Amino acid sequence: MLNPLTYLQAVLMGLLQGVTELFPVSSLGHSVLIPSLLGWHNLVRAQSQGHSFFLAFIVGLHVGTALGLLVYYWRTWAELLGGLGRQLRVARVRGASALWRLNAPETNDHYRLLALLFVASIPVGLVGVLFEKKFRVLFAKPLAAAIFLTINGVILLVGEQLRKGQGRHVRHERLATMTPRSALLVGSSQILALFAGISRSGASMVAGLLGRYDHEESARFSFLLATPVILAAGVLKLPELFGPLGQGIRTQTLVGALCAAVASYLSVRYLVRWFTTKTLTPFGIYCLAVGSFCVAHFA
Repeated sequence: MLNPLTYLQAVLMGLLQGVTELFPVSSLGHSVLIPSLLGWHNLVRAQSQGHSFFLAFIVGLHVGTALGLLVYYWRTWAELLGGLGRQLRVARVRGASALWRLNAPETNDHYRLLALLFVASIPVGLVGVLFEKKFRVLFAKPLAAAIFLTINGVILLVGEQLRKGQGRHVRHERLATMTPRSALLVGSSQILALFAGISRSGASMVAGLLGRYDHEESARFSFLLATPVILAAGVLKLPELFGPLGQGIRTQTLVGALCAAVASYLSVRYLVRWFTTKTLTPFGIYCLAVGSFCVAHFA
């Protein structure tokens, strides 16, 4: 097949990926459901195969999404890397222990946040390398994705209710006070996103809320954490796009990746403002409604 992927499909899937990766509604779930609902049988057939052009295409979209996040947060990442440089200079004077004593007075805040992001990315990175392809093949089916999307809605709504149950008198924590254990718990929550339909950003935000961080802080940590996780996963698998699986789709993938980059940039810009005053509840209701409809449709 010379053209297994059309440019229209590439553009729409790129926009869909860029939006749903940041909105807590599951990009993987939507990438499974939308082609089935639109009757794109070429993509539906390729989704659950162990080796197909669709997987190579999705890799390109993930790289595009990560680039959009990097553009939005470039000042933050520059500050974090600057903090790493300062901490390395401290370590040359005080010894290597200065790199892991995160609560020490000589540890600067930017390096501390960078270290916490690294710690948080370990669980999903390890599990993803070992099981991501197996999970995708097993669960990248419309009915399974619809069920997990419904479950994602439950997770978001229950998370909001549990947060309210903490009471208004509870003092919300700040990222500056986050411990490595809390970072590890938030990062581990992203493992749920290996199931098509469970949102990476939604799971990590709920974990942040239950850790007594407010919506704004939880969203910021989630979006910063998503950048290296998505980028690393994409770059590691990028050779697949330049191998046999990428034949006939490389230009389409480039177009889709550019669309994903623009969509992710605009999405994170919007959501950063949204979570200063609003909650996950509308997204939970959306996932319940769409998930339930798709369960009935594909059952």
